[in-house]
Amino acid sequence: MTFKELNLRDELLLAIEELGFDQPMPIQARTIPFIQNQNSDLVALAQTGTGKTAAFGLPVMNMLDENAKQTQALILAPTRELCIQIGNDLKSYANHLKGIKVVAVYGGEDIRIQLKQLATPPQIIVATPGRLMDLMKRKKVETSAIRFVVLDEADVMLNMGFRDDIESILKQMPETRRTLLFSATMPKEISNIVHRFMKNYEEIVEGTKNSGAANVEHIYYLTPEKHKYAALKRIVDSNPDIYGIVFCRTRQETKEVAEKLMQDGYDADALHGDLSQAQRDTVMQKFRIRNIQLLVATDVAARGLDVDDLTHVINYNLPDDIEAYTHRSGRTGRVNKKGTSIALIHSKEKHKIKALEKMLKKNFVQQQIPNEQEVFKKQLHHLIDRMMNVEVNKDQIQPYMNQIMTQLEYLSKEEILKRFVSLEFNRFATYYNDAEDLNEVCRQEEKTTQKRNKKRSQKTGKRIRLRLNIGGRHGIDTRGFLGMFNEMVGDKSIHIGSIEITKRFTFFDVFADQTEKVMNAFSSNPGMEICKVKRDKQYKRLFA
Repeated sequence: MTFKELNLRDELLLAIEELGFDQPMPIQARTIPFIQNQNSDLVALAQTGTGKTAAFGLPVMNMLDENAKQTQALILAPTRELCIQIGNDLKSYANHLKGIKVVAVYGGEDIRIQLKQLATPPQIIVATPGRLMDLMKRKKVETSAIRFVVLDEADVMLNMGFRDDIESILKQMPETRRTLLFSATMPKEISNIVHRFMKNYEEIVEGTKNSGAANVEHIYYLTPEKHKYAALKRIVDSNPDIYGIVFCRTRQETKEVAEKLMQDGYDADALHGDLSQAQRDTVMQKFRIRNIQLLVATDVAARGLDVDDLTHVINYNLPDDIEAYTHRSGRTGRVNKKGTSIALIHSKEKHKIKALEKMLKKNFVQQQIPNEQEVFKKQLHHLIDRMMNVEVNKDQIQPYMNQIMTQLEYLSKEEILKRFVSLEFNRFATYYNDAEDLNEVCRQEEKTTQKRNKKRSQKTGKRIRLRLNIGGRHGIDTRGFLGMFNEMVGDKSIHIGSIEITKRFTFFDVFADQTEKVMNAFSSNPGMEICKVKRDKQYKRLFA
């Protein structure tokens, strides 16, 4: 099938041809005819990077009235970056549709600029939920003529806490509009939105629902926490052409890992919530043009990030949410290219790997951490490939060849090659000289840890129940509590026992000798109150 067979306007076909597109991707081939030929709503499930912008953008633009100076399509996206990208893509498609105006509105930019852009209503508005709510409250967005509402990356928007905004926006849309929802996964929150706000909808699934991208290989390495960075270095060194994202759990860890990588000579930088928008834009631009080879990021900071051709995603820590892993791994292996998702885990996390395998219906392969011989071999092949494929500028080099030959005439061919290779390998030779076998080190430390934990469980078997003044009505659930606990306490040796969440409080168990550290961590945060409680059902009911 070609785009010409999809009954698109000549102006759109010309723009598509200029962009170098010929055949629609699978999700495009299924959604474009549906949107154009049916009147019902749509739920489309497909992995990130499968061409979803064109899947909804082309048919919507094909059906708009370019002569009507009214907003006819509203597209919601979770982040500033994705909002800008969708806006730019739509403008490219509309290059020959002279009457179509596309405006992207998002936080982080002076709202006065966006108000000027909206003075003449555009046919298409691309927006982040928060900024759109602000503009609607100011009565600067006229919704009466809206025919299409598109929710792109819907699961990401809900994970970012936009549920209330999305529901409020949908309530203010015309009853006659069509809602087109695009998502990588189908969690319960998405189902709730679908059943409340969409009527007679059809579901199109490209691939398997809640599955990972088809072209992604999933690998995991076992390593104790103290050797995790060393393992990361060896994995990066054994993949010389790596271009990827390293996901960390906290902002602090993101900063630390990125700083270590940069100090060790890697082209790396960090993306986290402490960056200003200008700093974030600078980092992202450097990453997109590959001045940065490794981007170290938290899930929150990377949401909505859309970069093609990533070779690897590295989970420095597995996310608490299984669906978050789907989003992480889906950033590589796009557009029929192969990608690799790597997880660095300790032995206690093997159950998480099995849960991921079950949900994604993918096989995860355990591999050994590369040793120095494997790193040298990969780096040598990479160096030779670069040399063989380098473009030789004979005109510029020729005037210096006599001088070069004179300086090198006392060296044999073999000696020249040795020195050439040493230029690249001295850094690795210094680092890996007498390097330990990390796999053996990890095995020995795992045995030691198991023995220590066994003694510890015998010594400190008593648990203390704690009560925190945050519960269900504050939006907290088990997953959210665990994330908050990791962020505030920052000690993975602390084992949390039973967790019970009521409307007003969260109850959880820790070992008696760890209680003081946990209580100090929480009580140092304003507004949080934590105390010890008895294991008494009647006492608990008083706080339900």
